[in-house]
Amino acid sequence: MSSALREIIECLIFVAMEPLSLQRIKAVLTDYDTGDIEQSVNELLSLYASNERGIQINRSGGGFLFSTKPEHDLWIRRLMQDERKSKLHPASLETLSVIAYNQPVTLAEISSIRGVDASQSLKSLLQKRLVKISGRKKAPGRPLLYRTTDRFLNYFGLDDIKDLPSQDEIMKILDEEKPDEES
Repeated sequence: MSSALREIIECLIFVAMEPLSLQRIKAVLTDYDTGDIEQSVNELLSLYASNERGIQINRSGGGFLFSTKPEHDLWIRRLMQDERKSKLHPASLETLSVIAYNQPVTLAEISSIRGVDASQSLKSLLQKRLVKISGRKKAPGRPLLYRTTDRFLNYFGLDDIKDLPSQDEIMKILDEEKPDEES
């Protein structure tokens, strides 16, 4: 395949402000055969996956984006003076988890699952555009329904909501982190 086409796609992914979908790449590169574009994307993904570089191409939010490799996080945080994207308060993170795993969900349902009023956390998540209003529930009072956004997927480096760990996976991780009580 043409290295020029791979370089063009690499540039497009690099300059895109959000994950760049394959459909968008094809829409921009109308002068090229769609099969060649797909092959070039796959070659580019393989090249970055096998290359010894500090950056990689990830699938996230339905598209492709460049990111740094996780093993270099310590030095990146030092450079950025430990300023992360925008820190989520533990209550907001808990509310976000409830929404992610139960969406679409109402405020009353979120508060019931958490056992506390979640309105302030929900307001914060809406402002950060990690959740959105997705309609109204067909129930008395027609309460608003909330769900996660593409920005949520990007924030957590997920390609699809289905990539969230299952309850079994979470329990396995938590069990592995418990100190050995027999020692």
